[in-house]
Amino acid sequence: MRNLITIIILTIFTAGASNLNAQGGYKIGDTATDFNLKGTDGKMHSLAEIKDAKGYIVIFTCNHCPFSKMYEDRIIDLQKEYGNKGYQVIAINPNDPKANADDSYEKMIVRADEKGFNFWYLFDDGQKIFPQYGATKTPHAYLLDKNKVVKYIGAIDDNARDAKSVEEKFLENAINALDKGKKITPETTKAIGCSIKSI
Repeated sequence: MRNLITIIILTIFTAGASNLNAQGGYKIGDTATDFNLKGTDGKMHSLAEIKDAKGYIVIFTCNHCPFSKMYEDRIIDLQKEYGNKGYQVIAINPNDPKANADDSYEKMIVRADEKGFNFWYLFDDGQKIFPQYGATKTPHAYLLDKNKVVKYIGAIDDNARDAKSVEEKFLENAINALDKGKKITPETTKAIGCSIKSI
């Protein structure tokens, strides 16, 4: 029965994966361009700044979305687990603060301090970066290899509401496979979260 439930869950998350990039954006195998975005530390950051990276964990997230909030501790744990292994988490807020004031740069600083974010939390000012990736949700995860080639796109795991009930850690499994030089399966899943806000 447990295996059947797992299969059903996987089907739900992988269903529609081929439509992830229907609005454009990166596909598996594409090479991502670098960016230069302001972080909550007041500094501008780019992927090139990360020396000796084995890969990059790019997650589009935000302040206000309940799904994003559910994943904050798990994103912190990802940085703890993989940051020192060469895979740094880069969180990007893609939302226009005019659509939701809680996603302003100033409130990003407050949230990062409140939660003790141990990763870069960057502001996509002008919403120029998320369309390049094709992100549609918060959170929406992208795993890039050391050459910035896209290796995984989609959900962080299969249970937003309850971290203890997660059965499939999609992003973590992808990182481990990449690190071992193995095939990533699945390469895409359906991101579950709030729609990215524009005006």
